[in-house]
Amino acid sequence: MLDHVFTDAIDALSQSLEQSLLERLAVEDHLHVDILLGDLSWETSYGLLGESAPPKVRADISMLWTTWSQSAFRDWYIGDGFSEPPHIDIEVTLRIQRLAEEPDIAALLAAAPATGPEVAGAELYRAGPTVERSYDVDLADVACAFEIAYAGTCELDEATLEDGSRLDTHFAQLGGWIAASLVKLNDVPLSFIPDDIAEDL
Repeated sequence: MLDHVFTDAIDALSQSLEQSLLERLAVEDHLHVDILLGDLSWETSYGLLGESAPPKVRADISMLWTTWSQSAFRDWYIGDGFSEPPHIDIEVTLRIQRLAEEPDIAALLAAAPATGPEVAGAELYRAGPTVERSYDVDLADVACAFEIAYAGTCELDEATLEDGSRLDTHFAQLGGWIAASLVKLNDVPLSFIPDDIAEDL
């Protein structure tokens, strides 16, 4: 098994999500290596337990371990220390999809937290919303979607680098926050396309 602080972070976040009774969406885990720049990224998606497929609400989560962080981690690992600690960039996108019409953005923003939780002392900040509209080949409306993203940077101190299990504490509240946020967005009165039509999209 690969022993690395980034894989420890992936494991800690996955445990937090599953302990919060969120359901991982099928075939939605991706680990990417940028062969030109050397960055390592992990992406996954979770929905509320028992939701239809595709779900009405979902959370798309990504973590990025940059080449710079790997260099800082290597320097620390071989005993040279570092001037700035390595870090993990985190982004959580809350998505409402299968909408039958463009949603009331103000109502959704009122249900979306203004800020995210702290991860290792770093708060996740909310970006501006995105509304997506899909069309069929005849340019007729098919469905809409709404997204709101939260992003932040988790710095890893030496204690965390020495003991990756400390990441369990750092990520502990993130899963619960995502679950609660999805429930709040799901409670906003919205019009959705039927399940049987959504399965063909």
